[in-house]
Amino acid sequence: MDSIALWFASTLGQYVSKEVVIFIISMIPILELRGGLLVAWSLGVPILKAIPICIIGNIIPIPFILLFIRKIFQWMKKLPFFAKLIGKLEDRAMKKSDSIKKYEFWGLVLFVGIPLPGTGAWTGSLIAALLEIDFKKAVLAELLGIIIATVIVSLVSYGLLGSIVG
Repeated sequence: MDSIALWFASTLGQYVSKEVVIFIISMIPILELRGGLLVAWSLGVPILKAIPICIIGNIIPIPFILLFIRKIFQWMKKLPFFAKLIGKLEDRAMKKSDSIKKYEFWGLVLFVGIPLPGTGAWTGSLIAALLEIDFKKAVLAELLGIIIATVIVSLVSYGLLGSIVG
């Protein structure tokens, strides 16, 4: 993930400001807020400036995923080229959904909040949409999860990495 985030940073950084780079990275699936904060640290963006930019970037896709992903997937499954891919995406998401099914709200909070590979707001939103979790409940759970992820990743990137490298 780090190398992908840094590639985006160096590529986008030629055209836009550091702040726009971390905002865009925070919106990208897989990279999300975690990638945005790591890149912000590597670019020397102060933590108090980086956090709100990354949070907003990570939040923006959530309502769109929750509201539209099931319909988009239904449409894409009708196209032979996408049918298999969408099936795999749904299967992968549902394999990670056990804690969310069991604990719903708090399961979703922790799924989004604990920065592990394959977790985060994008996958959490996909799972919440597929499980048909109430929109407001899903958004609130994901916001809390993003706050938890922000604290963890900020401590790691600006604290731990900052003290090792700085």
